[in-house]
Amino acid sequence: MSDTTVKSSALAPDFIDTVAPTASGESVAVRLYGSKGKSGEPSPLVLHFHGGAFVEGDLDSGCTVAGLLATAGARVVSVAYPLSPEHPFPRPLEIGYEMLQWSYKHRTRLAGKGAPMYVAGEEAGANLAAGVCLMARDQRHPPLAGQILLSPMLNPCAGTASLRAANGDATECKWAEGWSKFLGCAYGGIHPYAVPAMAQRLAGLPATLIMVGDKDPMHDEALAYASRLQAAGHLVQQHVFKVAQQWPDALLEPRAPEPCPCAGAVLEQLALFFETSRCRAQA
Repeated sequence: MSDTTVKSSALAPDFIDTVAPTASGESVAVRLYGSKGKSGEPSPLVLHFHGGAFVEGDLDSGCTVAGLLATAGARVVSVAYPLSPEHPFPRPLEIGYEMLQWSYKHRTRLAGKGAPMYVAGEEAGANLAAGVCLMARDQRHPPLAGQILLSPMLNPCAGTASLRAANGDATECKWAEGWSKFLGCAYGGIHPYAVPAMAQRLAGLPATLIMVGDKDPMHDEALAYASRLQAAGHLVQQHVFKVAQQWPDALLEPRAPEPCPCAGAVLEQLALFFETSRCRAQA
């Protein structure tokens, strides 16, 4: 970890900005939330990816979800991954996986000895979390206790009923445009790391928490992925927020003056998932 960390309380909860090195020597900005568990009990260690339809967003816009994860008891490493179109697939996934390896290597210092490792993200960040989870399975390292996907962008077809309803009569779709810039070429559209919804092999994945709103553009593709994971025999905890005010936009608000309207319910789901997935990983 860099010695040039700077602590700030501009957001709640407090965070620490620092940089983490990649294997190629590149430095990646990360933001740390939360702390080690008390009385020697390790905290869940979560690698987090912000949203922004692959083309926008930063560590500030990821503060709502990262803060909720920390409030639920996790130590969070939020990653400033490279954005498209300057950095299409596979670069964001490569950086994400290297940050997962870095987080796991430093897990004792970050979250305590034996800290269980998770990946998490909202919207486009949830796609990266799911893709990195597949990479970790295929590389057999590091072991993951779970993945946490909020309103995940998982399918570039952009033809689900929930997405059409959210887009209405608009002639442009920010999610379809984001997908186009992220995938870059036809190869990206068929690769399971880029499009987890199309992954043919789901064996060997950890427990999954999926959260969506009832009017969420990603509602249909998120629940379809949850159903496929369940059919593959995995532990899946899913929750659909009814009358989810400002969801998922509230998750992407940088420095929001008010808590996300669904914050209480999100915290309940996170606490339950950390408890059940940790017990499962230890079994």
